[in-house]
Amino acid sequence: MMLRIAVLALAALISPPAWAQTYKAPRTALGQPDLQGVWTNATITPLTRPAKFGERNVLTREEAAAQEQANAAQIARADEPTPPDLRVTDLKNADCGADGLSGFNCGYNQGWKDPGTNVIDLNGEKRASILTSPANGQFPFLSKAGQAKRRARAEAGGNYDGPEKRGLGERCLLSFGSSAGPPMLPLMYNNTYQIVQTADAVLIEVEMVHDTRIVRLNSRHHPAGLKTWMGDSIGRWEGDTLVIETINMRPEQGLRGSAEGQKVTEWLTRIGANKIAYRFTVDDPATYDQPFSGEVAFNATKGPMYEYACHEGNYAMEGILAGAREAERGGRAIEGARGEVREEGAN
Repeated sequence: MMLRIAVLALAALISPPAWAQTYKAPRTALGQPDLQGVWTNATITPLTRPAKFGERNVLTREEAAAQEQANAAQIARADEPTPPDLRVTDLKNADCGADGLSGFNCGYNQGWKDPGTNVIDLNGEKRASILTSPANGQFPFLSKAGQAKRRARAEAGGNYDGPEKRGLGERCLLSFGSSAGPPMLPLMYNNTYQIVQTADAVLIEVEMVHDTRIVRLNSRHHPAGLKTWMGDSIGRWEGDTLVIETINMRPEQGLRGSAEGQKVTEWLTRIGANKIAYRFTVDDPATYDQPFSGEVAFNATKGPMYEYACHEGNYAMEGILAGAREAERGGRAIEGARGEVREEGAN
C-alpha cells in the first residue's frame, strides 16, 4: 500500500516536460486554456513496448523512420487491387492489414482501417510504446485477486448464450477497446475526438460508437453505487492542464479486465497549436499489483466528425446468436463459446 501511495504521489508531482514552459495555450472566452477542436490520437506506436527496447521508450530517428517506412510499405501492399479470381480463403495478411489474420478472419480490408502512419511524437521524442510505467512498458503483474477474477471469467463460458456476454462494441453500447476511455486509447480506426468547453463542464465526443463523455468541473463524485459508462469524471484546471479523475465505471467496462473499483487520472495539456499531450494513470489494486501509466499525442485534424452509425447494418449480433441457436438445434458444440470475448481493434 505504501508503495502504491508513493507511486501515485510521484506521478502527481511530476509536471509535464519542457512543453509546459515553452508554449502558452490560448484562452477561451471564459478564460480557460483552450482544448477545443477536433483531434486524433491515431498512431502506429503500440500500447505495450516491444521487448527488444527494454526500458528504453525513446526511439532514435532511424528507428522511428524505419517503423514508419515499414508501415507505409504495408499499407501500399494492402491497397493493391485484390485479384478477382481469389476466394475468401485465399486472402492473406496484406489484404487484412498488419494484424496477422487471413482467410475467413479477414473482417476488414485496408480500406476500412485508419490506424495512423506515424509513431507518437511528444516534445521531439519518438515513442516506442504508449505505456510509460512500469519502466518496461508492459502491464503490471496481476494481483492474486486479479488472477482469480481472470480465471473465473475464462471458466464462465456462454459467450453465445445471449447479447449480454458479447463485447460492448458488438452491442453498440460503447467503443471497442478503450477508445471512449478512460483512458482514451487509439484503435485500428475511428480515432477522432471533439472537445467542447463550457463554464461547468468539458465534453469529449468520441467518434467510435458516438459516445459523449461529460467531465464536470469542480464538482463532487456521485455515490459509489451509481455506475456509469465511461465512469464518473470530475475535472479541474491546474495551470494550463486539465486534470480528470474518474471512478465508478461499470464492471463490464475496463482496460484488459480492470475492476470496477479502479481510478483513472488523466492530464490534458495543450503543447502547441496542433497538439495536446495526454497522460493517464490507472490505479486498480483489485486487479494489478501496481498502477500503470501512459502518454499519447492528440493531433489536430479536420472536422466535422461524422456519426458512427453502429446499429444501422449491424448484422453481427443477429448472425452470431442465430448461428449459435442453429448449432444447438443440431446438437453441435459451439466452437469458442467459452472464455473471454476479444473485441475487434482492442490492444
